Amino acid sequence: MGQILGPLILVAILFLISALKVVREYERLVVFRLGRLIGTKGPGLILVIPLIDRTIKVSMRVVTMDVPSQEVITRDNVTTSVNAVVYYRVVDPSRAIVNVEDYRFATAQLAQTTLRSVTGQAELDELLAERDKLNQLIQRILDEATDPWGIKVTAVEIKDVGIPEQLQKAISRQATAERERRAIIVQAEGEKEAAKKLAEAAQILSSQEGGFYVRLLRALPEVVNQPGKVIAFPLPVELRQLLPEFKEKQKEQ
Repeated sequence: MGQILGPLILVAILFLISALKVVREYERLVVFRLGRLIGTKGPGLILVIPLIDRTIKVSMRVVTMDVPSQEVITRDNVTTSVNAVVYYRVVDPSRAIVNVEDYRFATAQLAQTTLRSVTGQAELDELLAERDKLNQLIQRILDEATDPWGIKVTAVEIKDVGIPEQLQKAISRQATAERERRAIIVQAEGEKEAAKKLAEAAQILSSQEGGFYVRLLRALPEVVNQPGKVIAFPLPVELRQLLPEFKEKQKEQ
């Protein structure tokens, strides 16, 4: 009797161990009984029927998926390479197992094709300057496509846009020309403003008797410091009136 009871107890213990499943907080257990889906269980300690129930654990955490670099021809016929990262999670474990054979592989392939499709419809300037708009568009397309699989795409980020070397040089030259254009405009605006101020100053000086003479005296130290041997400057009218020749002409008149 003892020889039979011992193996029976061992079989019972093994049966009990295989019937108990521990499901973590971030996991769910999809249970099939004789091939038929009976539901999703967990988290906690779950009791299943060995040899009858088949279980598959599904993680509910956010998955970070790297999308490999894709060769893309943009709408303005520029060949470039684009890669991205996709964040998604399983919201319905039953559909993720039943509706698609391998939801990870399917989501990865869909992300690659969607990335090529969306970036191929955009121009290079959009890829470089409007990534947020493209990210949202790719996320919306992926989220709608994976919804029947019980997948929720939470975010998509385009990481790098590879540009050919010749095009990089052309963009650099364009940026340099744009900076020079802005510098010329700023300089012209400064000269325009300076000319207005000089005109206002000339008007004020001309309205005051001896104004130009006082300004000339203030400018003489600056002129003297300049290199050169000969310095010529106009003689103010006020000084000409003090000369004998000017007084004789006035008398003759």
